[in-house]
Amino acid sequence: MRLPVGSGFVFRHYHLDPAARRARFRRLQRIAHRRGHVVALAGDPAHARRWGADAVYGAPATVARGYGLLRIVTVHSLRELGAAHRARADLVMISPVFPTRSHPGSAVLGVVRARLLARRARVPVVMLGGMDANRAMQVEPHGWAAIDGLAGWAAG
Repeated sequence: MRLPVGSGFVFRHYHLDPAARRARFRRLQRIAHRRGHVVALAGDPAHARRWGADAVYGAPATVARGYGLLRIVTVHSLRELGAAHRARADLVMISPVFPTRSHPGSAVLGVVRARLLARRARVPVVMLGGMDANRAMQVEPHGWAAIDGLAGWAAG
């Protein structure tokens, strides 16, 4: 499957030892950059800069130090959206919109609350949490993110 040019991904992979994590990051970064994609490293902005990431992903207080990088913040509430704006986020990920397998039983925003948050965002919005192509059409984001949902998108 190929993602549209300008897509991107957040690299976490905390389960790997440091050397294996960096090697996997480099390999995926080379592929992503050849295809015109953005690579965000979850965590510390200084770490993201050292690794040559295009973006940093994390909490508002952490991301605020990410000068020179795109700053991506996950938002679950109006209060967190305000914090993302104060941190000068370049993009927010509103989540979780729908139930997810990664967080079974967790509270979700649903379509109405996710859309209300998105309307208040001063930056582009990516919807996250139980997303697939059909659900993305319900919330009309700038983009959407998925772990399992990409399999359905590839078939559609």
